[in-house]
Amino acid sequence: MARIAALGLRPLYMPGQERVVLGALGDERAIESLHLDSDPMVESVKPILSPYKLVGREMHPHDTIVDFGDIQIGGGRFTVIAGPCAVEDAAQMTATAMAVKAAGAHGLRGGAYKPRTSPYSFQGLGREGLDVLKSAGVAAGLPVVTEVVDAADVELVEGYAGAFQCGARNMQNYRLLQALGRSRKPVILKRGMAARVDDLLLAAEYILAEGNPNVILCERGITTFENSTRNTLDLNAIPVIKQRSHLPIIVDPSHGTGFRELVPAMAKAALACGADGLLVEVHYDPPNAMSDGRQSLFPEQFATLMRELRPIADAVGKKL
Repeated sequence: MARIAALGLRPLYMPGQERVVLGALGDERAIESLHLDSDPMVESVKPILSPYKLVGREMHPHDTIVDFGDIQIGGGRFTVIAGPCAVEDAAQMTATAMAVKAAGAHGLRGGAYKPRTSPYSFQGLGREGLDVLKSAGVAAGLPVVTEVVDAADVELVEGYAGAFQCGARNMQNYRLLQALGRSRKPVILKRGMAARVDDLLLAAEYILAEGNPNVILCERGITTFENSTRNTLDLNAIPVIKQRSHLPIIVDPSHGTGFRELVPAMAKAALACGADGLLVEVHYDPPNAMSDGRQSLFPEQFATLMRELRPIADAVGKKL
């Protein structure tokens, strides 16, 4: 490792049960000058062919488990994070938090900062929203997830959230990804609306390359020619990503469909096809929600969904 570092490359140390793997990130021509394949302690030297060195399974064959508050995401668990699209006020957040907790949710979501398509739409409460969200999470006993939209806000949001959310519109905001990488808080990285699987994995690579291994990928639907739903929820991506990456992946069926009546079916499909969890929008009063009310579940619908997920989890060997 010292010889690798002396060339200006980044050495990686990955001990396993059968062998120790050493990695060298950087110009592959430099590593050739060390002639490591002739060292008696080296079994073989293999190039990493995938463009995402840290996210891929070539150097990290075992699944990553990410700690989120007192729970874990990955490793055979199915984690459900639920809550409203946007933080509106204390009454709304507390009522929703208590409802999702009672139904069995493991985490609470809510946006204090809302990047919206229209500049005239509700943009969130900002720092006031962070205070409200944190208080609701404490009251319900749930770790909270909230979106960060600017690299300058990472340090502020870190003091309130158990995990960051990097939204679909910011998946390729590389300054933000690097700032999130310098934190050690978990990051839920949502797939961009026009992003391929490799684009998502390379975006995650930015975060890991800065030193933060706690990344949870999120499939939330992509834009296609189909207009009967808000987006096309690409559940093909779940087994594909499981083949290519060791990172856990969750599914957002709310944005993936745009209609609350479609959310339960796609949530159950996500569990069945191998996802590690859900990110679901729930509001105590969806008709009067300030953001995404049409796709938000009523609390009683969410409670029904949680009950219906249990036999599927048992069937596929997941712990809910």
